[in-house]
Amino acid sequence: MNRIPFISGNWKMYKTGSEAVETAKKLVDLCFDVKNVEVMIAPSFLSLPLVAACVQGTHVKIGAQNLYFEKEGAFTGEVSAGMIKTAGAEYVIIGHSERRQYFGETDTSVCRKLRSAINEGLKPIMCIGETETERDQEKTFLILDKQVSDGLKGFGSDELKDLVLAYEPVWAIGTGKTANTKQVNEVHQYLRSLLCKSFSKDFSSRTRILYGGSVKPENVKELMSIKDVDGALVGGASLDPDKFIKIIKYYL
Repeated sequence: MNRIPFISGNWKMYKTGSEAVETAKKLVDLCFDVKNVEVMIAPSFLSLPLVAACVQGTHVKIGAQNLYFEKEGAFTGEVSAGMIKTAGAEYVIIGHSERRQYFGETDTSVCRKLRSAINEGLKPIMCIGETETERDQEKTFLILDKQVSDGLKGFGSDELKDLVLAYEPVWAIGTGKTANTKQVNEVHQYLRSLLCKSFSKDFSSRTRILYGGSVKPENVKELMSIKDVDGALVGGASLDPDKFIKIIKYYL
């Protein structure tokens, strides 16, 4: 099955509102000839509606970096799926390694957030990945199996029609390290087979699996040419439109 490549940028806690708008506008201009590649950027919550307004009707789509699983209530500092959808987002990143590492995100909370996102019509990008210690202990597949199984627990394949998986080895996030092609190939093949076993061959063949972990213009060709890699979740390089467009245009 032909899966449309997906290049997404996670801006993390960078850029004020005006900086985010300026960057987004430049990216839109650079994407004028981009076809057959889905492009998404995820600014901060505060910048999200501003950026959504300036990219409306363009090739660039908007996502949020996180959400809370309750619809509303006394949850100071949290943002619901409904709020995110209303602000202009189409996608939402769930379970990013930094959320797991620094803010206590668990597979259980990922599952609840996934349910909330889907109920509101948001398209989820579910992040999974092992730490360096877990890889050294040869637990990579065990960890990924648990994260996928527990994160998608209780869902049917029809509910997950818009699911995007993002494999991001924790040891390669913001470190400059990148998994080699053999490592990436093994993991993505495993994830494809896991989705097939858990749901169906059709579901597995249509679900996009991204690689995230220090993706940059210098290594995009090497990483994106791997059979079961359907795009990238880009961190630092997505903050600079001139760098980000080089990653996007690998597919042109």
